[in-house]
Amino acid sequence: MRRSVGIPLALGIGLAILVVTLAVGWQILVLDDPESLTQGLSTRDWMMLVLGTVFFALVLAGLVALSAWLVREMRLNQRQRAFLDAVTHEMRTPLASLRLYLETLDRHDPDPQRRKEFLARMHLDVERLAHTVEQVLLAARSEEHRRRPPHEHVPLLDLLEECIGEMRARHDLPASAVQLHASAPASVRGNRAELAVVFRNLLENAVKYSDDPVAIHVRVAERGEERVEVVISDSGIGIPPRELRKIFQRFYRAGRDVQRTAAGLGLGLFIVRNLVRRQGGRVVARSKGSGAGSRFVVTLRAAGPTLTQPERS
Repeated sequence: MRRSVGIPLALGIGLAILVVTLAVGWQILVLDDPESLTQGLSTRDWMMLVLGTVFFALVLAGLVALSAWLVREMRLNQRQRAFLDAVTHEMRTPLASLRLYLETLDRHDPDPQRRKEFLARMHLDVERLAHTVEQVLLAARSEEHRRRPPHEHVPLLDLLEECIGEMRARHDLPASAVQLHASAPASVRGNRAELAVVFRNLLENAVKYSDDPVAIHVRVAERGEERVEVVISDSGIGIPPRELRKIFQRFYRAGRDVQRTAAGLGLGLFIVRNLVRRQGGRVVARSKGSGAGSRFVVTLRAAGPTLTQPERS
């Protein structure tokens, strides 16, 4: 990717240098008359000098903007192609599996235990297909703008416990794998369904990119009277510092090593960022680098004052 983007980038820089060189050379030619230097420039000379400088500046600015736009579009196009490849893989693999099991059931008459295993695997394939379609639809819906953020009061701890329970059941994790710590029974303002998508995606990523044994901590804390902070941390593969801000872009997947580690569409964190913004909150990613784990900090609007109670885990 760097090589293909580097060609237009180098061309843009070269043309910008050429424009600057021509501008400087043109001004030297204008001011090269000894009489004009000793007697001062005429009004016509001043107009030519100012207009020429402005035009050269506009051309240079346009050239820089065009080069930046071209590089951005090329990167987006490459991410889109990677997304299409990922969608094709995520849909083709379970479809091929379903076809194989259906043909086996149609041509043979397996024993009840074998049939039960086939149906269980087919059920997992259907869930995988449904998840892929759901992620694509959520990505489109998450970009819809609202005039005002939702004001529904959402009991945060109940929602987090529900999402954590689903994650433990889906990946057959022990209770110690995902732990919830909270200093207060916080409630937030937002849309419960959308917040559930946010935390499911973040927990799914934490599990997906964690090494065995999985160790995920979810911490809830108040930040003043108006904000509640949810931190989801893991001890997994981590995120390179230069990619911490890029991972929320559409279709972006951090590094080739990460792409080989787990399948995905590059839409999960894009959906998370857009949905958190729709709640009037913000989300940031933090990591000390590869192999050092990662933390995702979600800040939401508090629903009202809460009472402090002993830590919950």
